[in-house]
Amino acid sequence: MAGQLYSSLTEEEKLGNFMHRISNGEKIEADDWMPDDYRLTLIKLISMHGISEIMGALPEKEWVPKAPTLKRKLGIMAKVQDEMGHGQLLLRVAEDLMLPLSKSREHIMEDLFTGKLKFHNVFHMEAPTWGDAGLIGWLVDGAAIITQTNMLGSSYGPYARALKRICAEEVFHAQHGEAIIMALAEGTEKQREMVQDAVNRWWEALLMFFGPADARATGTSKQDITIKYKIRTKTNEELRQDFFSKYVPRILSLGLTIPDPTLGYSEETGWTYKQPDWSRFKEIISNSGPKSAERLSLRRDAYQSSQWVRDALSVQAN
Repeated sequence: MAGQLYSSLTEEEKLGNFMHRISNGEKIEADDWMPDDYRLTLIKLISMHGISEIMGALPEKEWVPKAPTLKRKLGIMAKVQDEMGHGQLLLRVAEDLMLPLSKSREHIMEDLFTGKLKFHNVFHMEAPTWGDAGLIGWLVDGAAIITQTNMLGSSYGPYARALKRICAEEVFHAQHGEAIIMALAEGTEKQREMVQDAVNRWWEALLMFFGPADARATGTSKQDITIKYKIRTKTNEELRQDFFSKYVPRILSLGLTIPDPTLGYSEETGWTYKQPDWSRFKEIISNSGPKSAERLSLRRDAYQSSQWVRDALSVQAN
């Protein structure tokens, strides 16, 4: 009866009811009515997040055979396994949203390979030293935690529940990376230089991680839509400021320097800093980064070589 009454409502009435629900803190589920732009924004956001988890495992995967000790090898192997699991979980959440559009995970992968679906800029970058492997866990995963905890209260229930598990595991990843960095920072001069070089190499990419402060100059801002629908609560710049507040003191406490002489803080303005090259950011996420082609090729080869598994499961399901 409730479904019949709901179907009799106008689109405007449905939207009003939807906004009332999320304003009251209710969770939207996959089979609930939702506005088209809410569904499409979630598909894009969660697909990008899921693919980024999978692509993000690749730079650290390179260090599994090269980790300096067995303990470090086991630690980074476990982290890679977790990241792949996060990706699979998120793509499953995205798939449920795509069902009414007659799309599936295969469409997500096609969009990745054709460049339609982007993944985080940081995972296009090189990781040439063990210091880079540690920094990815410490600062890249740290940035991810800041972003993802901001969406733990997301209005979309399946995403919020998936993030609860993911964030809990990401905390261990960040601690794993911090342990590597601490050991190197307290080690030999060469090891300390390795960490400083990694910070210098990754700083701009870390700033870019949160996205431009205001994308409205180039069209509809995704952050406006996600805040409007309570998918998240903070803007890109607010998240970046949170990152500075949490990690700048920690970086400096290790005797490291930050490659930005303009970086500073005041109660009135918050953190001020040199803006990254946002034109370069667009190039990187358009698959023109240092490792974009290589990592996409690796992902494509893995996807094609496992086609027989998907075919077998499809036959079994039918």
